[in-house]
Amino acid sequence: MLKHPAFHIDIATCTGCKTCMIACKDKNDLADGVKWRRVSEYAGGGWVQRNDNTLTQDVFAYYISVACNHCEEPICVSVCPTTAMHKDESGIVLVDASKCIGCHYCEWACPYRAPQYNAAAGVMTKCNFCIDFQREGKPPACVAACPTRSLTFGEYEALKKQFGESALIAPLPDPAITKPNLFVTPGRTAKPMGSASGSIRNPEEV
Repeated sequence: MLKHPAFHIDIATCTGCKTCMIACKDKNDLADGVKWRRVSEYAGGGWVQRNDNTLTQDVFAYYISVACNHCEEPICVSVCPTTAMHKDESGIVLVDASKCIGCHYCEWACPYRAPQYNAAAGVMTKCNFCIDFQREGKPPACVAACPTRSLTFGEYEALKKQFGESALIAPLPDPAITKPNLFVTPGRTAKPMGSASGSIRNPEEV
């Protein structure tokens, strides 16, 4: 079991296949509409007229796979009125279903919309970093399923040493809000955080 686990996503190699998303739903037997991991397609651009009146294009698209980032300062924990949302000794953010009243405060506060409501159970649910797999020495289901190895995980300090500071790219929120345990390696066409040059093209999936 890692002492301080974190995720890493390489935007340059992610193909948007959503295998990570499917593996998560399958492993956790998630109800319809509940998605602990989601893959966003961020795209934009169009035709551009050059000074010589010829046309070129600046079309771009990339994918980013996001689940709960088990943040250093999880706002979901701070807004939970019953302490159902809490951090364990490794910093993994978990939900105590016996305390949860399904108020949605955590979902509304989280800039990543990580907590998801299970209507059948009447409680909030979320990625638990496959803590059961980690205790068995296995990687999280999403990581194990990624065919391009774009999604990885490891000790926070080891990932920071390997990849450096996380890139600030659109459409991710400002990491200063919650200090996520997430490292992002940008692709060639990645746009800076806050950029309005693109939009999420699959909103029904995220």
